[in-house]
Amino acid sequence: MRRSDSTRPRPAWSFPEYTPVGVDLGSRAAVAAYDGKQGTDPDADDALLDRLGVTGGSRLVDLACGTGSLVVQAARRRAEAHGVDVSEEMLAFARTRAERAGVAPRWHRAGFLDYAHHGGPADVVTTRSALHQLPDFWKQQALLNAASMLRPGGTFYLWDVIFTFEPAAAETHVQHWIDTAGRAEGEGFARADFETHIREEFSTHAWIIEGMLERAGLTVVSTSAPTPTHAEFVCLRR
Repeated sequence: MRRSDSTRPRPAWSFPEYTPVGVDLGSRAAVAAYDGKQGTDPDADDALLDRLGVTGGSRLVDLACGTGSLVVQAARRRAEAHGVDVSEEMLAFARTRAERAGVAPRWHRAGFLDYAHHGGPADVVTTRSALHQLPDFWKQQALLNAASMLRPGGTFYLWDVIFTFEPAAAETHVQHWIDTAGRAEGEGFARADFETHIREEFSTHAWIIEGMLERAGLTVVSTSAPTPTHAEFVCLRR
């Protein structure tokens, strides 16, 4: 599958976001397993869409949409829903999910850095469990791009592995996360998946993310950190 028409050229020194980091999700079987491990829940997606005010006529862009569950639920509300992902296999899975639900969101093979949103500005831009795939310099560029898609006053939502512990306590908190979050085969993400995440991916501290959001032209209106290793940010575009 070629890249979407809704991409813009990137310089030769740009981060290679079409080359995955961490756990390999390049096959149909791996994507199906990932969807199961994520615990996809339409009710949880609907609860989030309620919180973000997504209704019929809203325009939503989900960056790194993965298997498309949030996009499909938004389309079922008659929102104009756009799902963006670099993975051909993720988008194929998402399209099948949409077809089974009887909806037709717009899918784009594109990344955080090269997606160019066409048409009217978005009311809501979301990204969940994906920004950690970019190093911090590129996270900032991705957030600038995300903010540029939003209308003034539009909402940006971020959920990810984001560290709220003090840096000096990193070993204790990271080890606790790995020890307690890993599941047996077939029951969710395994211990090795979390070890790979820490070793090869690019999660960072909440205070760094907060600064990036502000510098992208976004005002943080609420935060939540249910664990020391995960956080949520809800922002408005200035």
